[in-house]
Amino acid sequence: MIASAPQDPPGLDLARLSDWFAASVPGAAADLTARLIPGGKSNLTYEVGDGRKTWIVRRPPLGHVLATAHDMTREYHVMSALQATDVPVPTTYALCSDIDVLGAPFYVMERVAGTAYRHAAELERLGPERTRVISTRLVDTLAALHAVDPTAVGLADFGRPDGFLARQVSRWKKQLDASYCRDLPAADELHARLASGVPTGSAPGIVHGDYRLDNVLTDGRDRLAAVIDWEMATLGDPLTDVALLVLYQRLGRLVGVAVADASSAPGFLTEDEILERYAARSTRPLPRFGFYLGLAAFKLAAILEGIHYRHLRGQTVGAGFERIGGVTELLLGAGLTYLKEH
Repeated sequence: MIASAPQDPPGLDLARLSDWFAASVPGAAADLTARLIPGGKSNLTYEVGDGRKTWIVRRPPLGHVLATAHDMTREYHVMSALQATDVPVPTTYALCSDIDVLGAPFYVMERVAGTAYRHAAELERLGPERTRVISTRLVDTLAALHAVDPTAVGLADFGRPDGFLARQVSRWKKQLDASYCRDLPAADELHARLASGVPTGSAPGIVHGDYRLDNVLTDGRDRLAAVIDWEMATLGDPLTDVALLVLYQRLGRLVGVAVADASSAPGFLTEDEILERYAARSTRPLPRFGFYLGLAAFKLAAILEGIHYRHLRGQTVGAGFERIGGVTELLLGAGLTYLKEH
């Protein structure tokens, strides 16, 4: 049983949630307790229990929310669609679109036992052999996701793959503009270069949108038990996922524990090994990968600037947000360099 908190966790009105829960989640009692799961910089995740069973509740962040971001309905639908595939996802139970309950849409899913490895020190305790197994399975699972036929799992209308890369460039520029709180000249330059050099792209598939090790729960036998955090999932060019995975690896080396640096642990696949493993498990070539890396840096910079914007206004929950603004600037400069690669 979860220990009772002295007050409701931020963003969660337990009285309102309990009434909805009892009516909407099979087998749930009305008397709930909850705690905020720390570590996230975007959507808020809670562990909710009734004394017999525990669930996970996800809702958008408090305060300033960018248009099209933090889409709970999107997360819920894609995980529901992937239940019978080779991609491990939590069981989904209920979606609430009534903002009168918590002030924003939210959903309930299975609590999957596992660890979201975020830092190299956590993997170092496992040793290089186990770390290599976990990182290899991370790449294999991404290839398995990209092999899923969207139509076969009911996701034919989940996105618009035609013109996906050009829209991504435009979308993340709009997101940056929506979070404007300071001048970022490198953002304008990176956007202009990306917009003028959009490639044809890879064959469309399901894109996770934020694929990395700490968005996966790994069980005690080093198996990937569940891929989580699907808020940016869509149909588009799957190579954007591969580039973002590589970008997180580079960012971990540049910034260290201020971000997710698990890929710096001994035994973790190197960047070249990630690309080679993906190529071996997928039929997709990796042409003009420099564009994808530049786009990944631009996208992540836009996301982090949104978090920085909320932090300046006191709308974030947790610690570590004061460093986010500096990472945004680092990413924009790196993105300009990455465009020249491959």
